[in-house]
Formats: sequence, structure tokens, C-alpha cells
Amino acid sequence: MAAVIWGIVNIACTKANTNYMPPTTDTMHHTGAGDSLPATGPITFLALGDSYTIGQNVQEQERFPAQTAAQLQKDYFSVANLQYIATTGWTTIDLQAAIAQQNPSGPFSVVTLLIGVNDQYQHMDTAGYRVRFAQLLQTAITLAGNRVARVFVLSIPDYSVTPFGGGSTRIKQEIDAFNAINKQITLAAGVAYVNITDISRQAATDQSLTADDGLHPSGKQYALWAKVLAPVIEKALK
Repeated sequence: MAAVIWGIVNIACTKANTNYMPPTTDTMHHTGAGDSLPATGPITFLALGDSYTIGQNVQEQERFPAQTAAQLQKDYFSVANLQYIATTGWTTIDLQAAIAQQNPSGPFSVVTLLIGVNDQYQHMDTAGYRVRFAQLLQTAITLAGNRVARVFVLSIPDYSVTPFGGGSTRIKQEIDAFNAINKQITLAAGVAYVNITDISRQAATDQSLTADDGLHPSGKQYALWAKVLAPVIEKALK
């Protein structure tokens, strides 16, 4: 799963009606140009997360950050660099340690954050997740040059609908609980929140949305994520 499987070797995880929550702080720049490149110049893009971000079981160009960057390019935004700090199996603890070790050089034009499925999978407590997610969100804001409008949090997908998840009600309820936490923290910080959990649940009736490992999203599902994420990012960049 996006990291959903720390203990299982390289296994891992749409109602098009995505629940996008806009940021409360507007630090966007407007160009007024029709199809010209944005005044912000070439975009640097940092994607933070786990297997859902690094795209377990899909090609590099099928990852959701890569497909989002491709959409931005198509819409006349120049993406100069796409960088990942993400690995299958990572919890919030692992992501914090990796960021500290890699010490990415910002500020980045765009920072995405999607983390928590492995905290749920490893039965880590929600209180600890709340603290670490809040810390990671602040780190993401710092890496975006303290521009909250340039940070984008994605909700945790629901892998209960996959063959691996087996339709587990417990998994679904736990994913919802973790998402309630990250949503509350994200909106309180004035950061954009994009609900892709509803999209992930379309895999219950559409097998093409799940990768061959029976757990992670397919490139087709990631394309649906990119389709809703790219316009949100574009709005913040204009």
C-alpha cells in the first residue's frame, strides 16, 4: 500500500466527486496570461510519502506525482524538477527520519504529503499519528518556503476494497479514523486537502484500478488522483 506493507515483500495499495478543501490562506500569484508560463517560473516539486507516492508496482511515469507533473506541463506550467522522499512501508516515523537524513534543499514550488497507511497497518496509535502528522505538515510548509498555499495533503486510500484488504470493515473504519485526524490538522493549518479515498473505493467494483499485486493502486487509478490534484495545484500557482 502506499507503504501499506512493511511486513509483506513489495505488496502494497475513486468517486470522481473528490472532496477538495481549499486553503484558508491565499498566497497565490496571478499572471493573467492565457496560455503562457506562470510568473512563478519553472516548478520544483517535492513528493513526500510512502508506497502510494513512490508508486509500488507501477512504472515511474505512472506515479501520481509524475502524472500530476505531466498534467501541469500540458497546461503550460514548466516543471523543472520532481523529487521524491518516499518508500514502500514507511510510517510517519520513517518519513520524518528520511527527511532529516536527506535534508532536501528548498524552498519547493509544490510539496505533496500523503502518509499514514502504514501507521494504521502496523496498529500504531492514533494519538502518536496526530502528533507526527502535524510535525510532518509543518515540515512540508517549511520546505515550501512557508507558503501554505503551495502544500497539498492527500487523504489515505482505503485498501480494504482490494483483494488484499478483503472487504474488511475494520480496515475501512481505521482508515477513516486516520483520515479524520489528518484532515482536521490540514485544514486547521490552512493547507489544501484533497480527498482521494473516495476514488480509491471505486476499486471495489473496478479491478483495473488495482495493480497486479492486488493491493496498490494501478497507474489508471493514479491518473484519477492526478486529474483532481493538478487543477488544485494550478490554482495555487497562478
